[in-house]
Amino acid sequence: MSQRQMLDDRAMDQLFREARTHSHWKPGEVNDTTLKALFDLLKMGPTSANSGPARFVFVKSKEAKEKLKPHLDAGNVDKTMAAPITALIGMDMKFYEHMGKLFPHAPDARSWFEGNDAVIKATAFRNSSLQGAYLIMAARSLGLDCGPMSGFNAEGVKQAFFPEGDVEVNFICNIGHGDDSQLFPRSPRFSFDDVCKIV
Repeated sequence: MSQRQMLDDRAMDQLFREARTHSHWKPGEVNDTTLKALFDLLKMGPTSANSGPARFVFVKSKEAKEKLKPHLDAGNVDKTMAAPITALIGMDMKFYEHMGKLFPHAPDARSWFEGNDAVIKATAFRNSSLQGAYLIMAARSLGLDCGPMSGFNAEGVKQAFFPEGDVEVNFICNIGHGDDSQLFPRSPRFSFDDVCKIV
């Protein structure tokens, strides 16, 4: 394989420099084919031992939005009801049961986690958070905008959308085509020297 080439400025602008967190949405749906393409991108991002603990529910229908609504903090209701899609990023606390399929070259991989609650929690949270970030970047690469957020009753969302009991809720992310006219100026960011060291 030849050496990979750096993305051009247009791609970097879309993924990072010009991308914004949106709270206002243009009319129009995100179709199921696009959601499947989004998942097919995000699933390729790395996770510890290829564990892939994230579980996703794409809340789209009016009925599902109404089921989600009572579990949102007041400040998140209007923007979530208006978004074409609200992705619920969950974390399967029994992800290790799938290690035989996902990490076949280490037959004992399940034993690394089973029975060790601290390692399970850390692995599930860290890697589902990574997968949620991959979701945001995949959505941006497909021309969509995102509005990730906290501000919800995690137990209520779990009971409503992950009733099996093994999946905890990490965070929520609205997805659609954002209304740029409603954006406020971008907030400051740290400089390299503020937060980075090369040693």
